[in-house]
Amino acid sequence: MNSANKIFSASQLKQLDQLTIEREPVSSLNLMERAASCCADWILQHLPQEKTYFIFCGEGNNGGDGWAIARMLLQLQYTVQVYKVVITGKQSPDCAANEQRLADLHLTKINRLADTTDLPVISENDIVVDAIFGTGLTRPITGWVTELIGHINQSEVTILAIDIPSGLFADGHSDPSSSIISAAYTLSFQFPKLGFLFPENQNHVGEWKLLDIQLNKTAIAQLPVSNYLLTGEWISSLRKPRTKFSHKGNFGHALLIAGSYGKMGAAVLAVNACLRIGVGLVTAHVPRCGYEIIQTTSPVAMASVDTNETLIGDELDMGSFSAAGIGPGIGTGRPTQATLHYLLQHAQKPMVLDADAINILGLNPDWLALLPVGSILTPHPKEFERIAGKAANDFDRWNLQRSFSKKYKVHIVLKGAHTCITTPEGETYFNNTGNPGMAKAGSGDVLTGILTGLLAQGYEPLYACLIGVYVHGYAGDLAAESIGQTGMTAEDLVNYLPAAFKNLQ
Repeated sequence: MNSANKIFSASQLKQLDQLTIEREPVSSLNLMERAASCCADWILQHLPQEKTYFIFCGEGNNGGDGWAIARMLLQLQYTVQVYKVVITGKQSPDCAANEQRLADLHLTKINRLADTTDLPVISENDIVVDAIFGTGLTRPITGWVTELIGHINQSEVTILAIDIPSGLFADGHSDPSSSIISAAYTLSFQFPKLGFLFPENQNHVGEWKLLDIQLNKTAIAQLPVSNYLLTGEWISSLRKPRTKFSHKGNFGHALLIAGSYGKMGAAVLAVNACLRIGVGLVTAHVPRCGYEIIQTTSPVAMASVDTNETLIGDELDMGSFSAAGIGPGIGTGRPTQATLHYLLQHAQKPMVLDADAINILGLNPDWLALLPVGSILTPHPKEFERIAGKAANDFDRWNLQRSFSKKYKVHIVLKGAHTCITTPEGETYFNNTGNPGMAKAGSGDVLTGILTGLLAQGYEPLYACLIGVYVHGYAGDLAAESIGQTGMTAEDLVNYLPAAFKNLQ
């Protein structure tokens, strides 16, 4: 079976390099040459040749990459100014070797920077390649290099970071007041760094690209991780095939508890998304004011009508249903709180809780202990804060999320640009589909319908999360490609779901 991309720590990436050197075998210098060649090829394909390239090389192996890239671009007739950034006066062996290789060719002058007296003048039409510090950095940058990084950032040029922006920590929170390169592009070797996936680092990482430098496949498979990036190939392998003699009963009966006066659109979106993801039957439980709306907009669904006119307040039994989802547009009124409490007390299987269902849990934190094992909660960051507490930064929130999943034995789908899924076992999966056009009202309601529909079809909760989140984002990408990000709405996500799911085949 295909798998998700592993997200390795900085120390594991160093270990992967060493295992590749030993098992291929290949010298460390030639592995560096391979990495630099991938970077030079990317530059050749994506950035203009007529620019002047300022390449800043540190003293470690990241600097060695920079020296090799400078040599390759000069051999391709690029205009390159290369700067040796002197910090301690001691280079790694491979860094020194690549500096010497460049010097031996006599293609350009090597400029030495040891303080701020001779910082180069960089125009906005130039391109800067940052190869000062790599993934080995463990403390904030100090000394005169902070002024160099500030000078580069303020020059308003296109900045290309090699492997990771200098000053950014790969595995933990980086103080935003510290000195960090703000790149337009980051070329990461084979795998993303954990720090790339959090909003707090967006302005430093820019668009990150993965370059395959052919690290040892056996070593990659053997090194254990708990963090992953979803891939389309893997998600496709998780799909259940449909047989010739299948009937609607084979694909489950979903119960969606949604809507209130003025918020019936949330119910409509969730129900239609549930249908579009392939569930056999859907029953929508709605307040009396929503009966005609749901029957008109979702004629394929069955309607269960609450005794309350404007909100949901009945005691509901989900025993006859394959799966249930609750939350979109329900509000947090007392009768609705009682409905959720009753469900939690009597539920015998995992359920999906979104939006106001999560807000109700925030109002009644002692009910968290009632969550059925394996349930799926789909908060945005503010909703998550209401049930788990405030976080100082994105990494702190991630740690809270993992702890919450393990403590209550549930899956948390924290929605965002790289929606983060945490499991009761302590694993984390980051999504890589979707776009800013999905930042519209109703997108989360669509996801609730998708997840409930997949649970009803018999997918394990984890696989429902992985498939649902990936396909949700993929439908958004198809919609954006067709009609653009600005004008797309949550309804477009529903409309493009069939194509997204089909394309996974």
